[in-house]
Parts: sequence; structure tokens; C-alpha cells
Amino acid sequence: MHVSVVGNPDASVVVAVRGNLDLDSATVLTTTLDQILDRPAARVVVDLSGVEFCDSTGLSAFVVGHNRAVATGGWLRLAAPNPFLADLLETVGLAPRVGVYPTVADALAAPAG
Repeated sequence: MHVSVVGNPDASVVVAVRGNLDLDSATVLTTTLDQILDRPAARVVVDLSGVEFCDSTGLSAFVVGHNRAVATGGWLRLAAPNPFLADLLETVGLAPRVGVYPTVADALAAPAG
């Protein structure tokens, strides 16, 4: 798995994830999110367009990241999941809670709240 981080002029951050997000690799994502979410009111979009597989460890990283962001006045949104991952996020109830968007641009443009 590979994770890259891109900061935007408006202080939002896009975290692009590529590969399999599972027990063996999720620590890369959680460590990255921990560093970003140390800032108050962090605004993070996780680009899932390159994720081929995600298990419960990856789902947990999304929930923990979302909770940390919201606790400090920010947000964490998920963008561009493939059909398998979109169905999984819906089935486990994360889609309405965290917010899943069809593209990174849509996630960045959505109003806060």
C-alpha cells in the first residue's frame, strides 16, 4: 500500500491511498492520519480511488480519523471508492456517518456540517 499527502491552499488535505488497506498495511494510513489530525480543525479527504481491497482495520482507520477530526472542529471525508468499497461503506453504515463522495473535488466542495 502507498499513501501520499497533498496540502491545498485552503488548508484542506487530500490523502491518496493506493493498494490493499488491511491489517498488514493500515498502520501506514493511521500514522499519516494521526499526524494530520494533530492540527486543530483539520479538513481531510481520503482519496480511495486506488484502493483495491479494504478490511475492518481500514474501516476502523476511517472511523477513528473521522471522530478525531470532528472532535477538534474539522472533518474527514471519503472520496472515489470503487463499487465494492462503496457497497461495503454503505453496508457497515459508514457512508452516512463519515460522508462518501464520488470524487475528491465533490468532497472538497461539500459544505461543512
